[in-house]
Amino acid sequence: MESRKLIVTASPHITNHTSTRGLMLNVCIALLPALVASTLIFGARALLVTGVTVAACVGFEALYCVVMKKPVPVGDFSAVVTGMILAFNLPATIPLWIAIIGAFVAIVVAKQLFGGLGFNFANPALLGRIVLFIGFAGRMTAYAFPQTDIDALASATPLVAGNSMAGKDMLLQLLLGAHGGVLGETCAVALILGGIYLIATKTISAAIPLSYIGTVAVLSLVLGQDVVLQLFSGGLLLGAFFMATDYVTSPFTFTGRIVYGVCLGVITCIIRFYGNMAEGVSFALLLMNLLVPYINDLTRQKPLGGAKAK
Repeated sequence: MESRKLIVTASPHITNHTSTRGLMLNVCIALLPALVASTLIFGARALLVTGVTVAACVGFEALYCVVMKKPVPVGDFSAVVTGMILAFNLPATIPLWIAIIGAFVAIVVAKQLFGGLGFNFANPALLGRIVLFIGFAGRMTAYAFPQTDIDALASATPLVAGNSMAGKDMLLQLLLGAHGGVLGETCAVALILGGIYLIATKTISAAIPLSYIGTVAVLSLVLGQDVVLQLFSGGLLLGAFFMATDYVTSPFTFTGRIVYGVCLGVITCIIRFYGNMAEGVSFALLLMNLLVPYINDLTRQKPLGGAKAK
């Protein structure tokens, strides 16, 4: 009888027909409600900024790969997703040349120099946003007036305005995005719809966004903060649904995802409540991205009958 060779490979061993392109297309679809909302709120400038960042991200990825004589992966739509998320972290008033710098940092520095998709240590759009925030703080906080008929606070985000938004119309303003802020943090309804789509299509796991948002809600309630304001303003929803769930920079175990989400919520609240800046999502995400390998190692399943793999 002819012997058969057993081929030993690394897990996972269960596969399906999901592709990177399909997952990234789902993320693009989920981002469309926020793109439409930002266009209605801030005008055509929102479309222009998004178009420039997407084109710059795709262009930088293609150019880098051609120069380095590597396969050009722009067809997987990962650069498109990075461009859209980066745009959603920028105000509508951002000069386009600054947006292009952010795209260069995201694609070339944060992604390609570390080996491309699957090897980046942090979310590329997140790193691009942080570099721009540090280097061009004035430009990054120059918020436009929302082009709506609802009275709005445009000179500052709701987290900065604080009690100025108190009143019966606060929830309506937060849900519809009638206030100052970056493109992707204003309309909470659009972000929630996108998050529901991602969970319904099993593009992301609900563990991270629910544990993240839930932790912020609990800590806000315990520490006497306005829960509605903390949940529906700032970059919490954008970060929870679209940035914290990045496949490369988030844990792959269920326990790890819960730990990751809870830690994100704790760090975000510490920065918001006790730090010098109202928004803490970006820096919480960057810190936790760096800790993901350790979370994976501590929460991976112990082999049956043996010690935990090292």
